[in-house]
Amino acid sequence: MNKKRFLFIGIMLLIITISIGCSDNSEEEGTEQTQSQAEVEGLEDEESMEEENQTEADEETEAEETEDFIDPATVSANELGQVMVLMYHHINEPEDTWVRTPENFRRDLEELYERGFRPVSLVDYASGNIEIEAGYKPVVFTFDDGRQNNFNMIENSDGEWEIDPDSAVGILIDFHENHPDFPLEATFFINGGTPFGQEELVEYKLNFIVEQGMDIGNHSYTHENFNNLSAEELQYQLGRLNNMVLEYLPDYEVNTLALPFGSRPHDEELMKYLHQGEYDGVSYENIAILEVGWDPYLSPFHQDFDPLKIRRVRASEMDVDGVGMYDWLGHFESGARVPYVSDGSSKTLSFPKNLEDRLGSSLSDSKVLQPYEPKE
Repeated sequence: MNKKRFLFIGIMLLIITISIGCSDNSEEEGTEQTQSQAEVEGLEDEESMEEENQTEADEETEAEETEDFIDPATVSANELGQVMVLMYHHINEPEDTWVRTPENFRRDLEELYERGFRPVSLVDYASGNIEIEAGYKPVVFTFDDGRQNNFNMIENSDGEWEIDPDSAVGILIDFHENHPDFPLEATFFINGGTPFGQEELVEYKLNFIVEQGMDIGNHSYTHENFNNLSAEELQYQLGRLNNMVLEYLPDYEVNTLALPFGSRPHDEELMKYLHQGEYDGVSYENIAILEVGWDPYLSPFHQDFDPLKIRRVRASEMDVDGVGMYDWLGHFESGARVPYVSDGSSKTLSFPKNLEDRLGSSLSDSKVLQPYEPKE
């Protein structure tokens, strides 16, 4: 009896063991099948995503190519035309030879806006990187001397500092906020000492200008006449100013110069120090040098363009003898002078065929040329 019971128990244990083994194998096979299926589905999803991404990239590229191309004749594009580099000094009362009132400065901005001008930075102009909408004309804003009325701060009723709405910076910001398609671009050429006045706010002001996308330029440390300075004196004037800016803006490069009084060394051998030099172990290099000037300057793609001899237009209506900003706007309107007109693309360079012989700058080498026959 006991033998039969033990035999029965043994058989049952064997059956249970076999059943459990089969169940485990089945689960393992099921798991393996599930994992394999997931891997296949994952690969299919990845391939699908790659195809979708490639399709989107192709569509974006096609859209960019479509956006970039425009028939230059439809907007009378002329990227060999002239550019106004405007020269301001004081923004203050009353109007004078080197003073523009806040009211008149606002009128200047409105006039330029309505006539289709859009600001570009001095650096972009000098390097041929002019990017504005098709049919619009570039203009460059510059301010000399770093006066407090260029960037003034006032305390409000709560005792907090705010930008004076009648200073140059305040007016530019306000106009940009009301006209977002009028970029906030300007270069402020400063001297040593206390640029923009208010000594306790110098660091804030310099940082604010750069953070807003505007620029700081060199106007020499003590606003000396360069005619008879030595090599050492020239490098002191330019290098010390640059080193002063680095104390406030360690990562910022001052690379543009507005000549004080429009002066250059009489000694031709010393002209190179305007372009580059060294002071106190720190080197400097200017990619654009501005003169006082009297008229619009050449397109950066013109064969005679020289970024180290850029002329400016006096933004004034007093004592300008027919060569002020409004005089040149009139000449552009009448056709006596031909302005730079954008074709809307950074990849192409468009101009009427009859001006093709004026093309010569190396800056045009990376562009696709689009000479065209103007529409009658």
